[in-house]
Amino acid sequence: MKNLLEFILNHLVDHPEDVKVEEMEDERGFTYTLYVNPEDMGKVIGKNGRIIQSIRNIAKVRAVKENIRAYVTLAE
Repeated sequence: MKNLLEFILNHLVDHPEDVKVEEMEDERGFTYTLYVNPEDMGKVIGKNGRIIQSIRNIAKVRAVKENIRAYVTLAE
């Protein structure tokens, strides 16, 4: 899952060297925190949050295939 999120973000942003995905596991499931360059924040969020919501939907589909719960957050 972490590789999938990194792949998507690397092709979306202007500064792929600043992309970082942190994976944390707790009793609820996995939480993936996305870190990008501040200049790329608008590209990742998208108009009305459509891009980040699409990324979350893709992660949800992958999580269902892997039988896990996944939450995607965007770091400020």
